[in-house]
Amino acid sequence: MNDSPFGEGLRRHRLARGLSIRGLANLAHRGKSHIQELESGRKKATVDTARHLDALLGAHGHLVALASTSAPEAIRGEDEALELASLLDASDITSELVDRFEVAVDDLASSYATTPPANLLPGVRDHLARIGVALRKRSSLHQQRRLLVAAGWLALLRATLHIDLRHGRAAAAYLLTAERLGEHVNHPEIRAWALETRAWDVLTVGDYRRALDLAEQAQAVAPRGSSAHIQATAQTGRAWARMGDQRETRRALDQVARLVGPLRTPDRPEHHYQYDPAKALSYTATTLAWSGDPAAEEYARRIVADLDRAARPRRAASARLDLGLALLAAERPDEASVVATEAITSGRVVPSNWWRATEVLTAVESYGIREARDLRDAYESHRPHRSTDT
Repeated sequence: MNDSPFGEGLRRHRLARGLSIRGLANLAHRGKSHIQELESGRKKATVDTARHLDALLGAHGHLVALASTSAPEAIRGEDEALELASLLDASDITSELVDRFEVAVDDLASSYATTPPANLLPGVRDHLARIGVALRKRSSLHQQRRLLVAAGWLALLRATLHIDLRHGRAAAAYLLTAERLGEHVNHPEIRAWALETRAWDVLTVGDYRRALDLAEQAQAVAPRGSSAHIQATAQTGRAWARMGDQRETRRALDQVARLVGPLRTPDRPEHHYQYDPAKALSYTATTLAWSGDPAAEEYARRIVADLDRAARPRRAASARLDLGLALLAAERPDEASVVATEAITSGRVVPSNWWRATEVLTAVESYGIREARDLRDAYESHRPHRSTDT
């Protein structure tokens, strides 16, 4: 009998899916020994690990619940949630509570770059629900506006996560909510980010002209020089690149360079809604790769190396796909196949970026080279399951 409730639950769900320990390890991108230690109870599962395995095995929250009964960080999190709930039970909203929500927004937005979207989504959903409760309590006009702004940012982040997971209807609903909240509290950055995020969404499904239009609308709404304005300008470059207009692509990149020039590194460089000047080179690499510019390869190689050193696996996976496209433009499909395989097998390519992997695969296979078979195997093994819209 296993003394670890989580380990026993993990074993049952694994067997129910017909998976060996090695099979689950490969699916979860973990070592076989790691899964063995979790099942035996020699290693405690973090809540993030439990969420990841729960989603893979379709355990409907059972594994998360089991992990939460024993993980110290989960117990601390539960205590904090209970404390927050007790504050919400009060008839008045305190400034301390509003402060906590604003800190939570920044923490969640900063986690976006390193946390799988399915793992980040529950936290965003929970905080949105708590803000909804808080908005029904008695508060000052200033406190109410701060809560609505926090809700706007979280609705925007939730929409982005749904886009990553290919939850189309949910993404559209939360983008609309974010845009309306931005209008209601007269917050042009939230409105601009909602338009820019919508531009990215339609870009990933091939509607490049619509993406350009939305990105230009975002530029017009955003305060000049703000993070949203810079990101929207970069998005116009991506749209022009996909439409094959190298002159406009270069013009957009030059605009981004001028806007980024005066910026300093933000306090939280990984914050999704604070533009980090260091990311400008990454956007340049992506845009040039998409336009088929020969200069893309040098940029893309530098970005991959930088991201590997910085331990940013999700961004590194996207950068490797960009490098694959650049290598294809340079007529080197064998190398393109190798770097694309590395990106795909990392398990860090989110569903909304899968089209980039498809594009590299299609081009590599058109050459009829031997490496295309390995790339196809990796592609089929890691292809995202079609998600039920949420």
